[in-house]
Amino acid sequence: MRKNTRYSLVSGGDRKFEDKQGVWGAGEDAFGGASSSRLRELKAIGVGLAIDDFGTGYSSLSYLRCFSVDYLKVDRSFVAGTGQDPGDNVLVAEIVDLAHALGRTVVAESVDTEEQLALLREMKCDFVKGYCFAKPVPTDNASALLMD
Repeated sequence: MRKNTRYSLVSGGDRKFEDKQGVWGAGEDAFGGASSSRLRELKAIGVGLAIDDFGTGYSSLSYLRCFSVDYLKVDRSFVAGTGQDPGDNVLVAEIVDLAHALGRTVVAESVDTEEQLALLREMKCDFVKGYCFAKPVPTDNASALLMD
């Protein structure tokens, strides 16, 4: 399970468990025969659940019904085409609408242009991340970047 997931601490001590392609799709065995109960245990102690790369690979619509996830992270392959490919615009808008209708929070990955950011704002995407804001920096430089 560890090789397929990432853990992080964010402001306020909120904890997130993010599937990086595999745990949701691996079924019961990924959590030692009890994936649903393990996920409920994580939720019970305040861990938010996120499906990463939503719309690709193992991130099936059925997981929205089977697992009580909090966040959908729209895959970069869809976000990259926003503003250029009308089909990607429709797909991203529908993912955002579906997630909101189900009470989920949406994060768009790899937002690299102002045009993409503007479209995602129009779509009412909750959070975005990508080069539009900053490129990766060493840890020592991150504090200075946040202060700007």
